[in-house]
Amino acid sequence: MVFDSALYLQFFIGLMAILNPFGLLPVFIGLTSHQSHVERARTNSVAMLTVVVALVLVLLVGSLILKMFGISIDSFRIAGGAMLVLIAISMLKGQLSEVRRNPDEVSESETRESVAVVPFAIPLIAGPGAMTTVIVYAAENPEWPHLVGFSAGIVACAIICWLSFRAAGSVVDILGQTGINIITRIMGLIMMAMAVEFMAQGLKGIFPVLS
Repeated sequence: MVFDSALYLQFFIGLMAILNPFGLLPVFIGLTSHQSHVERARTNSVAMLTVVVALVLVLLVGSLILKMFGISIDSFRIAGGAMLVLIAISMLKGQLSEVRRNPDEVSESETRESVAVVPFAIPLIAGPGAMTTVIVYAAENPEWPHLVGFSAGIVACAIICWLSFRAAGSVVDILGQTGINIITRIMGLIMMAMAVEFMAQGLKGIFPVLS
């Protein structure tokens, strides 16, 4: 078994589209507005470490959880694809989907002293969409070399997110809200295509006559 660089690149691009750090820059600035520069940097680092740990953990045990509840990978593809469609629709509108964050979590975060782990890392970054994508890829490619490749992709995504949030103020000033919305819509389009592919594969698995 050898590494499949094309597969890992596909995983990396898809996961980056879902994480969409540029779309979350205004949220990060808002959540850390009361923090000093040092505290904001610490929040960023803790959040990215949490994202890596959470997604790698899901990568390793996600398939076992599906088996535990008797859920087939094809059923999970369809359900996960449908959820990604909801997130993608919001992104195409330049909005943050309530699948990733609902009004109750917004209210709670306003009174929370530390926002690094909850709600920023989970569920804003490593939310249902990212976890669904990781589980699907791991279930389809359970061999250890592939899991190592996917783990490297997760770490690479986290590093890019860390760099983006590290320079949050400057990036927002350069891109502006319009630029951020454009990037968010492009990422939403990529996510929509992934969602359709997930659902198509799931339907073919359940209904072989569609193949």
